[in-house]
Amino acid sequence: MLQQSLRASSSTAGFFQTLPALPPQYTSPDSLSARGEPESPPQNATEASDDKVLCRILDLYLPKDAKAVTQHAHRIARLSLDPDVLANATDAETNHPVLRPLTTFGEENRNDPLWTTAGWRKLKDIGYEEGIVAVAYDKSNTAFNRRIHQFANVYLWGPTGTMTGCPQSMTDGAAVLMSRHLRDPDGDQPGRSQVFEEVYRRLTSRNHKEAWTSGQWMTERTGGSDVSGTETVANRLTPEEIEREISEGRQSDAVGMPLGNWKIDGFKWFSSATDSEMSVLLARTAKGGLSAFYIPMRRRVKRKSLLHDAALPTELNGIRIQRLKNKLGTKSLPTAELELKGARGWLVGTEGQGVKEISAILNITRLHTAVTSAASWARGLAICRAYSKVRKVRGGLLADNPAHLRWMADETVKYWAGTHFAFLGVALQGALDQGWENAVQNTRASKLIPQDKAQTADLLRLVLPAMKAQISVASVHGLRNCMECLGGVGYCENNEDGGLMNIAKIYRDQLVNPIWEGTVSVMAEDCVRVILDKRLGNGDVMANVFAPWIRGVIGAMGAESNVEVDAIEQRLKDLLGLVQGASKEELLYHGRDILDSVEFITSSLVLLYDARTSPDTAVLEVVRRYIRSNSNKATTCSSRDALAKTMIEDKAIFLGSMSAHQGVSAKL
Repeated sequence: MLQQSLRASSSTAGFFQTLPALPPQYTSPDSLSARGEPESPPQNATEASDDKVLCRILDLYLPKDAKAVTQHAHRIARLSLDPDVLANATDAETNHPVLRPLTTFGEENRNDPLWTTAGWRKLKDIGYEEGIVAVAYDKSNTAFNRRIHQFANVYLWGPTGTMTGCPQSMTDGAAVLMSRHLRDPDGDQPGRSQVFEEVYRRLTSRNHKEAWTSGQWMTERTGGSDVSGTETVANRLTPEEIEREISEGRQSDAVGMPLGNWKIDGFKWFSSATDSEMSVLLARTAKGGLSAFYIPMRRRVKRKSLLHDAALPTELNGIRIQRLKNKLGTKSLPTAELELKGARGWLVGTEGQGVKEISAILNITRLHTAVTSAASWARGLAICRAYSKVRKVRGGLLADNPAHLRWMADETVKYWAGTHFAFLGVALQGALDQGWENAVQNTRASKLIPQDKAQTADLLRLVLPAMKAQISVASVHGLRNCMECLGGVGYCENNEDGGLMNIAKIYRDQLVNPIWEGTVSVMAEDCVRVILDKRLGNGDVMANVFAPWIRGVIGAMGAESNVEVDAIEQRLKDLLGLVQGASKEELLYHGRDILDSVEFITSSLVLLYDARTSPDTAVLEVVRRYIRSNSNKATTCSSRDALAKTMIEDKAIFLGSMSAHQGVSAKL
């Protein structure tokens, strides 16, 4: 008998893994039918879309006919996977910013010290044009929650945007800050109101030739989130100093607006968005305390260009970029140490009230952190779903492997809870921006979002630190599991094929979110600060706002006592017992426990509310699993029939066949 000859694989022959194909996260049947594809479009977005939780979130917080939002989300979902767009993302990821601080003969380079790649700049332009910030400020749209519109786009665009979301979040915060001061009198700063109006217009513009991004410069060497040691100093320019600046041609910013009558000196140790057009920062003044200032990044100079159509020459506005940070992730984002020497700026708000002013920015950027954390997690799981459908192991697909499906279903449940938690914050912010009647009344969320504005504000103030802390940390763990799902492929920097398979890059970038804008410990301290603040919730935000809201929503759902409802009630009772009468020191000691409890109670409530107001068997199973996984019950062996049923549920949860197991009770 002849022995069969063996054939070795080579670079061109043998087994080749099928490249996973990522479908768009969101699909609007209206958009499909409008384009004439397919002939029989799906009946609803949930059926058509790869990301089921986003569909349910939009269905929860938007009125039935909000085509401006759903069709835009449909477009962004496809734009995020477009090969030409992904080429820009790969360019930004592989060609990092470069600092050229000196001229040829060693003088300070005030003109163009920072270089960023064309891909990075193009991604920023796309963000402007798609209104990643601007749609939240388009007041012509009054029939739906504009923040839901905005953050749906943030969520879909984020992983492809390659950290342009960082300056966009600070731009959003700066727009909120500026909007609060558009009607301030000029006082002793003549021309300020006109400058602020133009700044606000550019921060909220969709024209990439005019739109601005903003940085926020608060971190100094004395401490991270602790700004009490700020050493940056602001002084009023004297009339003589102003005249000298004018005589030297330094009276206008890059677009011709007058420079402010404050000069600022100091050192900022960590500043993102160094290529922005403006920044908001904190500095000390002679009156004491910290004040907030707006400064343009560049100012005009006397030199003229020989090109008739060239922009007027500019230089940095008293800003010297010392060095770029060498970070673990966020490599495409220029983060720098900055020295300010005579930077001209405008006082924002009241002198000495800077921390209060900056809080308007922090609230928005922390909301962005929570949502973009969920978005990164979503992209990782999308890659895992696509990979599982084509990867063969031991003769079968991962999509049919019970152990793999259980693992990924558990991860998907956590992701659903985190994403629902994040978008609750978005919905609350939208209700504050527009009012309950305009943003909430005609939606399924009408019994979830409080009608009283003060209650909404207090509730958001309490849960926002928990959102930022808990979701950002959970997404790090989630993305690590997504990397493991792909094995060695997940560990590699896969910048081929537009970088779609590069979970490693998403993971590295995501690692900053538990740190940026306040670590988990800082968020715990902030949550304790809210609990102790006698100005909130008639002196007790937990007893007078949080607990009544939880119990009110449960009552509005008509949810009878069962394992899930009882678990929420018990955890709420335990939390109230922990905080009531506790000292500040005791609360700080238990700060992370408080964050955990706020997250579990709130996430469970929103998941339960969504499941009961729009029942679906797989969604109800997600609720059960999330709540019971946090009840510390020991795992027990199941019968063969029960195990088979559970495996069907695992597949439905992970791979998204939402109605694959009709035998499961839809009652909860």
